[in-house]
Amino acid sequence: MSYLLSATLSLSVLSILGCSNPYPPVVATLNKGAVLPTNLPSNPLQDRVITSWIDRKNSTMSTLFGNDIAVQYARTSQQQDYPSGSTLSLVTWMQQEDPRWFGARIPSKVKSVEYVIVKTSADHRTSYTYESYEGSPLRKTLDQQSPTPIPQAVYLLSQRAAVMP
Repeated sequence: MSYLLSATLSLSVLSILGCSNPYPPVVATLNKGAVLPTNLPSNPLQDRVITSWIDRKNSTMSTLFGNDIAVQYARTSQQQDYPSGSTLSLVTWMQQEDPRWFGARIPSKVKSVEYVIVKTSADHRTSYTYESYEGSPLRKTLDQQSPTPIPQAVYLLSQRAAVMP
């Protein structure tokens, strides 16, 4: 009987000690380092996601956002001639390790924000406005409007919507 009591007591002590965690819990917080500054023409995070990608060589991650017109067009067309009223914005973040998930990478500070706006003038001509913001803090580095998209805008306009289940 004393053997059974001794074994039960030993197992209880071992199970209590085995459940202890030597590491303090990680508290979930908002990733404030990845927040966009308020000095941009608009907040791309209020639009919808068209697609995203990771550049492992430069340790960046990018998300292409669009307004409703751009998202609808990106999901239904294979062409690059977005309709008037389309607004696309690309946000690129530096990457950092996620302290909560081993091997995971999350956005760090914003590296750049780019905008492409498609407009039609009163004489029914299409124009493309391209704006780029880079640096820390973000500053406008390029602002160009032309009847044909510049190469940076062509790259953004050529991205197709990600297929989601």
